[in-house]
Amino acid sequence: MTASVEYIPVIPIEYPDEDGKPMAEGDIQCSYLTYARNALRIYFQNHPDVYVAGNLFIYYEKGDPESVVAPDVFVVFGVENRDRRSYKTWEENNQTPDFVLEITSKSTRSKDQGAKKGIYAFLGVREYFQYDPTGDYLNPQLQGLHLVNGNYFPVAANTLPDGTVSLPSEVLGLELRLEAGKLRFYNPATSQILLTHEEEATARQAAEEKAQRLAAKLRELNIDPDSL
Repeated sequence: MTASVEYIPVIPIEYPDEDGKPMAEGDIQCSYLTYARNALRIYFQNHPDVYVAGNLFIYYEKGDPESVVAPDVFVVFGVENRDRRSYKTWEENNQTPDFVLEITSKSTRSKDQGAKKGIYAFLGVREYFQYDPTGDYLNPQLQGLHLVNGNYFPVAANTLPDGTVSLPSEVLGLELRLEAGKLRFYNPATSQILLTHEEEATARQAAEEKAQRLAAKLRELNIDPDSL
């Protein structure tokens, strides 16, 4: 008599790409999230081993879909720059984010200051920045933390002569600046603010229109613009 063996199928573990919930951020938070992600993507576009993403699930323990976090914006060095539906650390040679930015608000502050901060320290995120665009609770509005021996310590801010607040990011080689309450990334190597493609197009159009107005004014004065 042969004993029968019951076959129990192995159900694969699912790692969802989304939680089915609508984004809770307001328009202001979304606009800065989009700016930060796109500006950094453009800055690193020629680096095939730098990955920039935002609002993407990061799974950090294989076999446990509950071990997940979704930073507003993050940068990982040493992994392929390609599109992903989610980021699983065990598929990326255990590389975790080096830089994280949260566009924070009153509704997210408990997670941003508590659970997420602890997870980022656990994952070894070297720099963790927070920006509160409405100034509802974070004072100052822009704050940075640097990981030292598993603990976060504040990044010292500099105030420029025009009142702009600047925080250096050693990880990115950039500065995060607060200009009249607005977050901008600044490249000290070129002395320029990082722009998105849309902002570059708008700035270029404005420069062209200014040049046309100047040329028209010179012609009114009987001065050939090409002679200058």
